[in-house]
Amino acid sequence: MNKPNVSVCISTYNRLKLLKCAIQSVIDQTYSCWELIICDDGSTDDTKIYVPSIEDCRIRYIRHPQNIGKSNNMRSGFEVANGNYFIKFDDDDRLDPNFLARTVEILDRFPGIDFVGTDHWIIDDDNTRDNEASYLCSKRWGRDKLKEGIVSNLLEVVFVEQSFYIGATLFRRKSLQDVEYMRPNMQNCEDSDLFVRLALAGKNGYYLPERLMEYRFHSGQRGLNRGISFLRDQIAYLESYQFESTQLESVRQHRLAKTKLLLGICLIELEQLEEGRKLVLSGCSASYLKAAVALLLTLLNQETRTKFFHFLHHRS
Repeated sequence: MNKPNVSVCISTYNRLKLLKCAIQSVIDQTYSCWELIICDDGSTDDTKIYVPSIEDCRIRYIRHPQNIGKSNNMRSGFEVANGNYFIKFDDDDRLDPNFLARTVEILDRFPGIDFVGTDHWIIDDDNTRDNEASYLCSKRWGRDKLKEGIVSNLLEVVFVEQSFYIGATLFRRKSLQDVEYMRPNMQNCEDSDLFVRLALAGKNGYYLPERLMEYRFHSGQRGLNRGISFLRDQIAYLESYQFESTQLESVRQHRLAKTKLLLGICLIELEQLEEGRKLVLSGCSASYLKAAVALLLTLLNQETRTKFFHFLHHRS
């Protein structure tokens, strides 16, 4: 195979049914000069049988015998990539057939652009696009206000608005190498962290207001324990920066306090009272009322706390 211009990396773990859709979305691209690197983080399903059976010399398979963590798995694919351009997306998402053609054209045309991001669809377990949810998602993350072209206020857009989604973004691989791609040993927020580091390094981002990727909402994304893992990583991510801009630093501090408060409340629900209290006190500035209620709950008996949280979840 000739040297690919684009390296596509899909990280996967025990999602063979969805992974098949993700792989097919790459094969169906109208742009053909790509390689696909599938990084398997120790799946125990039939991924290790299915992927090697695919007869396409453009597809490579990296299997880790045991789980090494999300960002480490992604880094393993990035380290062996050969393309000038690079994109990573998850095994439960899909690319629109025109994604590579449209984004490669922009990076080819503008050598000073380090990455180009697009908007995306919201799909369900049956691969059905949800128009209303897609519109609300674009509005929620500020993409409805972004115009096509180079983003002048990139740090604000990627940190405050968080408008760019990594699975819908094509990067120059050299630009990612300049910032050492994703930090190792991160399970969550690794994508937000990467965009912030790129902006702080003076890299240039381009926004293309077209829905050229599909992001899937499904039941596997939910759950209290998964939320706690995310909140812990978000605290670590937010504590790793301190911005020169007073406005951005104020946003960071508020977001950090809010995350600590939420994590503290979650831990109190799980009866991890001592750590929960400390986090609630540390994040009380986000909401003194919520903090007061959470601290009061720690003084009550376990049965009362359980009934209170059950009531909250039932109402929501």
